[in-house]
Amino acid sequence: MKVLIVEDDADLREAVTDALRTAGFAVDAAREWAAADLALAINDYDCMVLDRMLPDGDAVLHLHDLRTRGGTVPVLMLTALSELNDRVDGFEAGADDYLGKPFATAEFVARVRALCRRRTATMPAMLRLGDIELDSARREVRRAGVLNMLTPKEFAVLEQLLSRSPAAVSRADLREHCWDEQADPMSNVVDVVVTQLRRKLGRPEVIHTVRGFGYRAA
Repeated sequence: MKVLIVEDDADLREAVTDALRTAGFAVDAAREWAAADLALAINDYDCMVLDRMLPDGDAVLHLHDLRTRGGTVPVLMLTALSELNDRVDGFEAGADDYLGKPFATAEFVARVRALCRRRTATMPAMLRLGDIELDSARREVRRAGVLNMLTPKEFAVLEQLLSRSPAAVSRADLREHCWDEQADPMSNVVDVVVTQLRRKLGRPEVIHTVRGFGYRAA
């Protein structure tokens, strides 16, 4: 799942980015709305975390404009402006959730995960392929009932492959959904993670290479 953080406080931006990456999310970050708007035009995000007061204006106005233009990304407003009228303004502008500062990191991560699940509501909570079961809510993968200890990136790639099985998924698509903008598009990170997944899942092999394109699970 991929998240965009829009926060002008560098320390807080780094803290929430680290918290989400530790929880298995791919995260991009911006300090102002202009950069965020550009990122939204280029990337497909499962959720956006939006500070209220940004260097280029009140995010409520920017969010209202985004919704008017048809933007549907779920938005969590994260701000010190947390009085009733502030929250109402946020919701009326198009926010899906509102969390006041200061906040507990665990609650923040849980709220972001809930919004991401709302974006991918058509995806079943449990994905199955043969004797492989992927539980999106518990972040667990089992094969023949045995728990596989996957890294967050391995889990994210397997989730993408299983959710679209038996269709093939391109390397570019996997990189788009499972990595953030820090990933080098010319690197072989996708192939490395798939190799690790194959080793951990064992045989018979369920992830197949589609030469010159990507991978499919079948």
